[in-house]
Amino acid sequence: MQHVKVPQDRIGVLIGEGGSTLREIESRAEVRLDVDSENGSVAIDSVGDPVLGMVAPDVVRAVGRGFAPEDAMALLDDDMMMFELIEIDRHTRNKNDMRRQKGRLIGENGRTRELMEELTGADVVIYGSTLGIIGQPEEVEVVRRAVDMILDGAPHGAVYSYLERKHNDLTRGFNVKQND
Repeated sequence: MQHVKVPQDRIGVLIGEGGSTLREIESRAEVRLDVDSENGSVAIDSVGDPVLGMVAPDVVRAVGRGFAPEDAMALLDDDMMMFELIEIDRHTRNKNDMRRQKGRLIGENGRTRELMEELTGADVVIYGSTLGIIGQPEEVEVVRRAVDMILDGAPHGAVYSYLERKHNDLTRGFNVKQND
């Protein structure tokens, strides 16, 4: 059995209307979820395929870190899909620095975060002090590198150029999903 902490304001999203999201995760991941809405603790007990059961904590963690349940459940659809969490606060000195870095990662009107998604095919969510990524390993790697560049103070233009270059590498030979 594994335990995952979910922020209070994301418990409702994890459970879903009338428990529908919770039931769907349980059925697709072949697990039993026991949600303690008081402290946000979720106990995950594998009851079927152990491989799916190993992915379930990432699905719960992803929903807890701001992903829509449908996006989080993509982790169950493809063995290669992965979830990564970057702790933004590890790269900041104080609250003001955190606010500034989050602003840089989001970009004007959300443009930087959007470009990371469009040019890599990965899903990117900034929630609290974390940035979450769901995608194929090479997509996650490109987003991670772009995030590191931004957090290290690189100009957005340089990051966008890097993303464009990697987009061309990623799409050469196979199709990356496009958000129209």
